Amino acid sequence: MSPSSTDTIDATRHARRRRVIDALLLAALRCAAGVSAAVVLVIAWFVAAEAWPGLRDVGVTRLLTDDAWRPTAGRYGMAPMLIGTLAATFGAVLLTAPLGVGSAVFLRFYAPRRVASVYRRVVELLAGVPSVVFGLWGIAVLAPLIATVSPLGQGQSLLAGVLILTMMTLPTVALTTDAAIAAVPADTRRGAAALGLSRRAIAWRVVIPAARAGIVTGVILQTGRALGETMAVLMVCGNIVQTPHSVFDPVRTLTANIALEMGYADDRHRAVLFVSGLVLMLLVAGLVLIAEAIDRRRVHVT
Repeated sequence: MSPSSTDTIDATRHARRRRVIDALLLAALRCAAGVSAAVVLVIAWFVAAEAWPGLRDVGVTRLLTDDAWRPTAGRYGMAPMLIGTLAATFGAVLLTAPLGVGSAVFLRFYAPRRVASVYRRVVELLAGVPSVVFGLWGIAVLAPLIATVSPLGQGQSLLAGVLILTMMTLPTVALTTDAAIAAVPADTRRGAAALGLSRRAIAWRVVIPAARAGIVTGVILQTGRALGETMAVLMVCGNIVQTPHSVFDPVRTLTANIALEMGYADDRHRAVLFVSGLVLMLLVAGLVLIAEAIDRRRVHVT
């Protein structure tokens, strides 16, 4: 057999082996994706099934209009907790978005290389800190500071929850923004520099608009994380069921209410707590769909 024939046979065997490996990898990936989707669907079905008695017996109208949250008295007013959840979440987003984008711009355009490297490691470390640690810091440090300026004389409040959620979501927003900026083609920056634009103009008028879709997607996904945060807000928000009229008022979020009361709730009370979980799942699902739509539009535009 000639050397060329041997080489052809080896190449054929190698190609066949690669096709088998690729097929096995594809099957494994499909299986993993299917299992993940099935787990999400099972959880969603379980929460909806457990929440149905509450929706049937109490009704959406009463859940939103009852004047108080007193399950033992048959009053299930969830509106103050829903308002507290949304206020804490979107208050944190209003702070996190500009701070996160500003941090990423500093890393990419202004910080010396060594400083940027150290700063990025610190941000990555903060992204991995457990939420209960943020809660402990909030109780020990942040709440006493707020109490010194609060007209109510207490630090556990909506403001404390907003600031804690800001600290928890800021590192990830900064990292996702940094990744979105890094994904902007280098030719775009070089072209802007060739036109004589300053560093500030390149950053804010060229690169940030080009990376806008990725930045918005990261902020939206972190909004979902803030909506679902439990331990830290439970520790610093005061846990009083009321509609907040100022940032210094204590509030209770839906997640904190579930954590506090699920251990002893039964029958209708338990079902209404599952309604709270269902509301949170729908809110997060809506945010994920918005992020997917923005990301899909970015791909099409690119």
